[in-house]
Amino acid sequence: MSEPNSKRHDRILVTGGTGLIGSTLCNALIDRGDSVVGLSRDPERAAKSLPRVQWHGWEAVRERPPREAFDGVDAVINLAGEPINQRWNDEVKDMIARSRIKATQNLVAKIAALDERPKTLISGSAIGYYGNRGDELLYEDAEPGDDFLAGVVVRWEEAAKAAEEHGLRVAMIRSGHVLDPRGGLLKELLLPFKMGVGGPIAGGKQYMSWIHRHDEIGILLWALDNEAASGPINATAPNPVTNKDFSKALGKELGRPSFLPTPGFAIDLVKGSGVGHAAREGQRVFPKKATDEGYEFKQPELAGALANLLG
Repeated sequence: MSEPNSKRHDRILVTGGTGLIGSTLCNALIDRGDSVVGLSRDPERAAKSLPRVQWHGWEAVRERPPREAFDGVDAVINLAGEPINQRWNDEVKDMIARSRIKATQNLVAKIAALDERPKTLISGSAIGYYGNRGDELLYEDAEPGDDFLAGVVVRWEEAAKAAEEHGLRVAMIRSGHVLDPRGGLLKELLLPFKMGVGGPIAGGKQYMSWIHRHDEIGILLWALDNEAASGPINATAPNPVTNKDFSKALGKELGRPSFLPTPGFAIDLVKGSGVGHAAREGQRVFPKKATDEGYEFKQPELAGALANLLG
């Protein structure tokens, strides 16, 4: 079993650092003693929310990052990307793709041009890579799906993996549904469940591969520190559940009924096809690499995770 390297990277560059996961990650890095450099399209605004981060400006889809942002940087964590959970149209879908693929291409191109390069790139990815796969158990070596998001994730990972050609260790973190009441799918579900009108979506048979926010950050840090971590890494709890079982657990935690079925098209009408896609499509993902290499989940079971977040 491989143990994380005890060495701490002194200086970490983070993209997407003002997002829900990114901001939590930046604070976790600083709290453990690392210094953090951030890239943002609005560095002045970013500095107000995360003053302990050294910010540089970057228009991710238009340009390469500034060279000075990489001074002394040991590793890069790339979390930039337009939110998925919004109403999709052609313009939004293009931005979802470009904000991941083109931004990562620009980032890697700048790294390649540096005289002194970081040693490691930890790049965001998503279980959308697998597409809608029913109850098939999916490890990191599974084939990709064939829908829009799967196509985006395949190209996103290819853009990150290109950094290997320039001597970097590259890990792509395929995140599941990150459970956090402040954002994401859980935030969207809380209101209807609290009102007593929550329940299974689109039949409820589709699997939901979830992860507690603490384990999402935990796997990112583990991948950063563990020199054996490379390639795609599933960031999901080891116990995926169906949407029906997720609904039961959420209703139980909130003390509210959870039996009113919600058709998938209704989610599209109210929230937009991005949320509807996330709620209807299923992947039964297992974090084989993380568990095989020694990562220990803080919240492996859904009931405990919801109690921790909502109790």
